[in-house]
Amino acid sequence: MKYNVDSTMKSLRDNGFNVEYFEDVTMAKKALVNRIKFDDTIGIGGSMTIFDMGLYEDLLEKNNKVYWHWKVEDEDKDSVREKASQARIYITSTNAITEDGLLVNMDGVGNRVASMFYGHEKVYVIAGINKICKNYEAAIDRIRNVAAPKNANRLNLKTPCAISGKCIDCKSSSRICNVEVIIRNVPTGQDITVFLIDEELGY
Repeated sequence: MKYNVDSTMKSLRDNGFNVEYFEDVTMAKKALVNRIKFDDTIGIGGSMTIFDMGLYEDLLEKNNKVYWHWKVEDEDKDSVREKASQARIYITSTNAITEDGLLVNMDGVGNRVASMFYGHEKVYVIAGINKICKNYEAAIDRIRNVAAPKNANRLNLKTPCAISGKCIDCKSSSRICNVEVIIRNVPTGQDITVFLIDEELGY
């Protein structure tokens, strides 16, 4: 598949996003860690991209206060999500980026998508070029039939998509596509930077 990186970056900028391009994960991680201050508090949203980058561990090593519900026991997840929602900086990925500059996401709980556009001084969205989709329809197809089944399997859920690999818009109590958010333009007063990495990362 040919990813239209240049046109996607232009569209994102036209829609108010800051956009930076990196050839690989190592360069992107170094740039991000270097610009975060020692006294910054950081929230992280659920993301295999962030997990695989080892970003959480690098920030802890820098002695930042980092809140990520993936890294705590089940009984502490809600309180850590709350602390993450109040952090100065929020870091996550996105399920899809369209060539006309939309960030398209679906969430099970909603904490990740809410923090992508509200409540933080600065938001970083880290994504591989595999997240680029032609349009909104292609983005939704990617989420339903690529990202959601893989995430459901990762979580050992018994949703139909975890079994068949395809979305049937189920009503399962374990459904992870409960909240859909489209960021068309950067909301007033918000500061969102997209790190686009020339690798295939995450789901």
